[in-house]
Amino acid sequence: MNKSPLNDLALDQLFREARSYNRWQDRELSDEQLHQLYELMKWGPTAANCCPARIVFVKGEQAKQRLKPCLDEGNVEKSMSAPVVALIGMDMAFYEQLPKLFPHTDARSWFVGKPEKIEVNALRNSSLQAAYLMLAARSLGLDCGPMSGFDAPKLEEVFFPGGTVRANFICALGYGSEEKLYSRGPRLSFDEACRIE
Repeated sequence: MNKSPLNDLALDQLFREARSYNRWQDRELSDEQLHQLYELMKWGPTAANCCPARIVFVKGEQAKQRLKPCLDEGNVEKSMSAPVVALIGMDMAFYEQLPKLFPHTDARSWFVGKPEKIEVNALRNSSLQAAYLMLAARSLGLDCGPMSGFDAPKLEEVFFPGGTVRANFICALGYGSEEKLYSRGPRLSFDEACRIE
């Protein structure tokens, strides 16, 4: 594939003009859009292709009512009014899929019986996948509202029963409304955040 830089319009949509939204337009997301979203995000790289993210797309009213008690007070309205809330979990047994996902070596043995290594890799790589989800959403013309204010054990009990998936964070998805949108926060300059050696 012949690669070239994205144009300014695409870069603005993905990064420079993109915002984190708290309010949402009254527009639904279809199941087809959620499938498109996953089909894009799944191609983002993870260590040893471990793909530990497990996602529940909370869309229906009954599911939202089950989610509501899991949320910190400040996140209730923006979650309940969003068309969809993606719950991004991390499968602590992700290594069981490695014979399928990384078949050219015995990568499963790198993790079995090594809880600290499992923890680090599950968190790091599910966080990467959640970032890919947000970029995929923006590339499809959607907006995001990532949040970390929730009761993780309660959310896991309700939406990830069985004990192998732990909650990482949540992200509202839809078409953002600029009503009550905060001014964009500053970012660190290159010299404040980076160095070249």
